[in-house]
Amino acid sequence: MSGKAQPKARFSVKLPNGDFLTLAIWPGKTDPTAEVMNIQIRHPGDEGWETTGKLAVYRTADGRYSQLPERRQPPSPAPTDSKDAQAT
Repeated sequence: MSGKAQPKARFSVKLPNGDFLTLAIWPGKTDPTAEVMNIQIRHPGDEGWETTGKLAVYRTADGRYSQLPERRQPPSPAPTDSKDAQAT
């Protein structure tokens, strides 16, 4: 296994316009019992895939939710077209 962190689960679906809607669930960094849910819409652009919309939500172990501030990310490869859960 590589040293790169993996999400607890990842779900992705291709939208009718060719964009991808993706949900990834990550363990919390400081509290592994917490979770971070990342939701993104990605679109093929001139220089690779571009994120056109995103939302990050933090869930504490006791079930409280809060929206996280937006972070900048470099372009990444295209997501897979998967309608099934890919829990890791």
